[in-house]
Amino acid sequence: QVQLVESGGGLVQAGGSLRLSCAASGRSFSRYSVSWFRQAPGKERELVAGASASGNTYYGDSVKGRFTISRDNAKNTVYLQMNSLKPEDTAVYYCAAKLGGWIPSMKAYEYWGQGTQVTVSS
Repeated sequence: QVQLVESGGGLVQAGGSLRLSCAASGRSFSRYSVSWFRQAPGKERELVAGASASGNTYYGDSVKGRFTISRDNAKNTVYLQMNSLKPEDTAVYYCAAKLGGWIPSMKAYEYWGQGTQVTVSS
């Protein structure tokens, strides 16, 4: 069983930056596709960014140019660097992982972290 643990969330003013981390258990992290999703109160969970096992990266339209996903397979960790934060980025951020090719749908992901809160004030 794979366990994912997010960290790095907090309160930041608009225009500021945060870096989220997702630490994975196990020794097969490099074989997984990983993604970050987020969910704000009253809204559907949405894709933020993703990274395939082969190194390709993907971003939701609302965060392109502001967020960067990266992974360190040796440390079993995926990161989300968030710059130029806006109040509408306020949400609980989740990391997720799956074997096989990268897919944007959250329904395809088998393993999920418990989430970390990001709050952006105006």
